[in-house]
Amino acid sequence: MVSLILCAAGCGTRAEQPENKILTDLNGLPVLCHSLSAFAPYADEIVVACREEDEGKILPLLGQYGNARAVRGGKTRSESVYNALTAVHGEIVLIHDAARPFVTPEIIKNCIICAEKYGSGVCSLPTSDTVVMAAENIVGSYFRREDVFTLQTPQGYLTEKLRFAYKKAAAADKLATFTDDSGVYGAYVAPPHLFRGDACNKKLTYPQDFCFAESVGFGVDTHAFAHQDEIDRGIARLNLSYITLCGTVIPSNRALEAHSDGDVAVHALMDALLSAVGERDIGFHFPDTDPQYEGISSMVLLEKVMVMVRNRGFSVKNASISILCELPRLAPYIEAMRTNLRRALGCENVAVAAGTNEKLGYIGEGRGITAYAMVLLGHI
Repeated sequence: MVSLILCAAGCGTRAEQPENKILTDLNGLPVLCHSLSAFAPYADEIVVACREEDEGKILPLLGQYGNARAVRGGKTRSESVYNALTAVHGEIVLIHDAARPFVTPEIIKNCIICAEKYGSGVCSLPTSDTVVMAAENIVGSYFRREDVFTLQTPQGYLTEKLRFAYKKAAAADKLATFTDDSGVYGAYVAPPHLFRGDACNKKLTYPQDFCFAESVGFGVDTHAFAHQDEIDRGIARLNLSYITLCGTVIPSNRALEAHSDGDVAVHALMDALLSAVGERDIGFHFPDTDPQYEGISSMVLLEKVMVMVRNRGFSVKNASISILCELPRLAPYIEAMRTNLRRALGCENVAVAAGTNEKLGYIGEGRGITAYAMVLLGHI
C-alpha cells in the first residue's frame, strides 16, 4: 500500500498571490488539484496537510478523491509532515509539495520503485552551475559539480523508518532545523537514495513562477511587390533576382518593397512572438525610420525578439506560418525555411505552408505577399 502526504500548509507569501498559492488557478483548476490528480493513480490514500484557514476551500476539492482527507499542518514543513505521518497506513509513504503541480508519472513511479528497493527515493537533479560555500560574499570553498544535486519532491520512504526518524527529531526538538524529509531520514536512519528528477517538476514559489500558462500569439504582415519604375529609379534594397522568406533566398523576377530585407514571413512570426509575451509590434521595436535597420536581415531581428521572449520566461513550443502568394512558387523551399526557423526558435515543431489566393484580390493579382503566423509559448 502506498500513502501520499501532500504538503499544503504553507502561507505562500513569497508567491504574492491573492490567496494561498496552492489555490491559485492553473489552466482552470487550483494548483492543488493538479498535484492530487497526478498522484491519484498511484496512491492508495492521500493525506493533505493544510492550514486551518484554508480548510474551507481545500476540503471541497478533496471530495472527488475518495481516498483523500486533510490533516492540520504545523508551523513548519517538518511539523506538518510529522502530523500527517500519524494519519497514514501504507508501507510506503510519498511526500510531495502541493506547489509542484508539474510532476510526471515517470517521476512518481521511479520514486515508488526506489523506496521499495532501497528504503528511500529522493527526487533530485544534478547541477550545471559551479557551487561554492561563502560567508559575507567571500568564497570559502568550491564543490565539484559532479557531487552536487538539488533536491525536489516527491520523496518516498518505508513509512515506519521515516516515522521513526521524525519521532527522533521531534524528541530532540530539532524538527525546525530540517528543510525536507531527506534531512530527517539521513540524520536518524541512513543516507537517502537519489533518483533522477526533471527540470519541469518545478516548485511554484515566486511571482514569476506563476507565468506557467501557455501563451498564444498571432501575427500578420504584408509586403507589396515594387513597381518597375521604382526599381528603375534605384530604390535601395530592391533586387530583381530574389526575395527572402524565412531566411531563405528564393529566385524571383520581382522585388518586395521593404526597409529591411522584406522577409514578410519572419515579420509576421516576430509580431506573433511579441504579442504572445505582451510586447508591442515590430514597428515599435524596429522602426523603418531608424537607419540601423535599413537592409538588415530579418533573421537577425528574429534573434533579438527571441531574447525578449526568453527574458519573459518563455520558450517556443510550436510555430505555424502560412504564406499566400501567386508567384514565385515556394514548394521547393519549404524545408529550407523550416530548418532556418527551427534553428532560430529552438523548437522542432515548426510548420510552414504556402498557397495562392486563386487569382483573387491583390495577392491573386500578383501585387504582394501576405503571411500569417501563430505561436504557442510555454513557460521555461
